[in-house]
Amino acid sequence: MLNLSQNGFSVCVASATKRPLTPTAIALGKFDGVHLGHQLVIQPVVQSASNESLHPTVVTFDPHPQEFFTGQPRTLLTPLDEKVEQLRSLGVEQLVLLPFDKELAALSPEEFVEKILVQQLQSRRISVGQDFCFGRGRIGTAEDLQLLAASYNIPVTIVPLRTYTENSLPEVENTPISTSLIRQALETGDTHQAKILLGRDYTLSGVVELGKQLGRRLGFPTANLKLPKDKFLPRFGVYAVQVTILTQTPDTTPVKQLGIMNIGNRPTVGGNHCSVEVHLFDWSGDLYGKSLIVQVGKFLRPEQKFPSLEALQTQIQLDCAIAREILAGES
Repeated sequence: MLNLSQNGFSVCVASATKRPLTPTAIALGKFDGVHLGHQLVIQPVVQSASNESLHPTVVTFDPHPQEFFTGQPRTLLTPLDEKVEQLRSLGVEQLVLLPFDKELAALSPEEFVEKILVQQLQSRRISVGQDFCFGRGRIGTAEDLQLLAASYNIPVTIVPLRTYTENSLPEVENTPISTSLIRQALETGDTHQAKILLGRDYTLSGVVELGKQLGRRLGFPTANLKLPKDKFLPRFGVYAVQVTILTQTPDTTPVKQLGIMNIGNRPTVGGNHCSVEVHLFDWSGDLYGKSLIVQVGKFLRPEQKFPSLEALQTQIQLDCAIAREILAGES
């Protein structure tokens, strides 16, 4: 069993070859993003587990079912390490990754409950969202799960879909919060909407690697961030950001900095692949090999090709000035 620990608290990650901790209280679903709706599904599990000596567990699928059925790789709002961090903060003890393959996809709802939930995971309580579907052809509903589990004396909590009702976002008012809605917001650069639906800033986490050092020559040194291959990227362009520089030792307080971030292909310098580069304001230290967590703030402008490096340099100066003003207002 993989134990991903930090600051004395851990989330165990179990898979087909790693035995889970049992008995369990289970939140069941895909949970990409661990957004506000997901958090409502997880909450009853954490509460009941503490009262009944159960292991609070999130059960999800690997790969994402959509990736299995389409054969196309799917990027994620929260790749594994990020998902673990979010679940840890919610009090989840264990994440179980069910291998989504032909065998699992072929199970009937009755077989899924008996073989996976009862025999393998020894579930004592289950929580799912109202729109949860399972079993061969997704024919099983949340209500079906409730009935099937009742024959094993396992109570199932069906959590209503959480909708967004604030007037500040009329375009999604009374719309169920979902991973796809957050992805759509990020695709347009609407980080404000994404933040409200997630309940936190969207983040990019990665290690700083050696780049071409063009930013340094322009007077704006950047940290080239290596992200997980399956990380979902927001709209290409420039963002105001807040950055946490993680330290090597848990006892040392992480360093927090403000800056700007560019996501894109760098067309002005003939770039032909996507890169994520962060410029930190008033920073002169060495960042190579360090881990950064970038909170993605306001979208400043889309990526564009400039007629010269001088024009690009002038625009970066303007971007920095605008970002400083925005971030100062948020502090």
